[in-house]
Amino acid sequence: MDSTRKLLKAAALVILAIVGLAPANAQQTKDSLEYGGWSRFRVGGYGEMVANFKDYGTNRFYGNAEGNPKENRNTISIPRFVVAFDYKFNQKWILGAEIEFESGGVGTAYELENTENGEYETEVEKGGEVALEQFHITRLIVPEFNVRVGHMIVPIGLTNSHHEPTNFFGTSRPEGETTIIPSTWHETGIEFFGTVGRRYATFDYQLMVVEGLNANGFDRTTWAGSGKQGIFEEDNFNSPAIVARVDYRGVPGLRVGASFYYCKDIGDNADKSQTYSSYGKFPLRIYSADLQYIHKWFTARGNILVGNLTNAYSVGQANGKLSNLSPYSRWTPIAKKAVSYGGELGLNVRGIFKNERVPSLYPFVRYEYYNPQEKGEGTDVMDERCKVSMWTAGLNWYALPNLVVKADYTTRRIGGGKYNSENEFAIGVAYVGWFFKK
Repeated sequence: MDSTRKLLKAAALVILAIVGLAPANAQQTKDSLEYGGWSRFRVGGYGEMVANFKDYGTNRFYGNAEGNPKENRNTISIPRFVVAFDYKFNQKWILGAEIEFESGGVGTAYELENTENGEYETEVEKGGEVALEQFHITRLIVPEFNVRVGHMIVPIGLTNSHHEPTNFFGTSRPEGETTIIPSTWHETGIEFFGTVGRRYATFDYQLMVVEGLNANGFDRTTWAGSGKQGIFEEDNFNSPAIVARVDYRGVPGLRVGASFYYCKDIGDNADKSQTYSSYGKFPLRIYSADLQYIHKWFTARGNILVGNLTNAYSVGQANGKLSNLSPYSRWTPIAKKAVSYGGELGLNVRGIFKNERVPSLYPFVRYEYYNPQEKGEGTDVMDERCKVSMWTAGLNWYALPNLVVKADYTTRRIGGGKYNSENEFAIGVAYVGWFFKK
């Protein structure tokens, strides 16, 4: 009975704190969580523009036994333009929102016509995407425990947690993580977060319950990368996902993080769950670890991500039978295991020469390996053209602390060298910042 009373008392205190009846040191909390520096609202965002000059074609998988055909072609794009807005109702309640315009916007809509035997209908007017990347309300309580509800970033891996363009050196986001999991990954749910520990052993944590991934979108080239819900007005919440992340920040300049994702049954989140019900359950687990170290002479980053899908063979079997009108690729087989790892190192030329007159230049090199078909299940044969190891080398010029001009050269080795390599040169410009604060 005593233990029950203690649990009930603790739960009551948490609820009272959330609704605002418990004593709150919100000023201390907002400072520790970077909510200081503005009193009412702020508007900002980030954006990227990239031009690529390539020596390979558009299809590695069909039409050429040697992989991508050798073909000189150039592309130019605006990968994303994001508008961010934060508003303080008071020092305890904060509204945050981000709207992302990807590749210039979109004019695409999907409908599931139940009056026509559940077939898909689509109207496409323009490529690209407009997405509500974040929309949430935060209740600041104490530094150690706070609550957020709404549409939020899923902090799996290095890139999702730190997706702004000044947080990576290349003209494009690291390719491995952004291939096998969604990027930027955002879902709706509830989050508990805070900071615990002392000066030399400080830990930031996040614990979330959000909508899970959809088995319809899994395929052989992107694995879970295309499994995000969102094409309909409502998302399925039949099998929610649990997300956890911890970051250690005790040493100046060093951040070491680990994250975990678990969804009990991605088939239960499908557009039509009966598609998968006869095949059993499909648990999904994703593990990741990453680090960043910023020194006055250099910046180093590294990450590893491993995903495991139980009953992957059956997911592929079911996806291969989806309607031809569905918006999913239906590319099978689907791997039981997907992997990505890599690292990058950039030298701070100004820091090395210790001279403010020297331009803020960062020559860098990045290595990545990723494979959405790392290991199959049953009789499935994995496609080696999905196995990629790649080097990127380039230069970042920080014209301003929050404005960077980038140039780099990338070479990909496909299938361990069995297929044509892919090479490209890219230039780009990116920014991030708050335009207005009050």
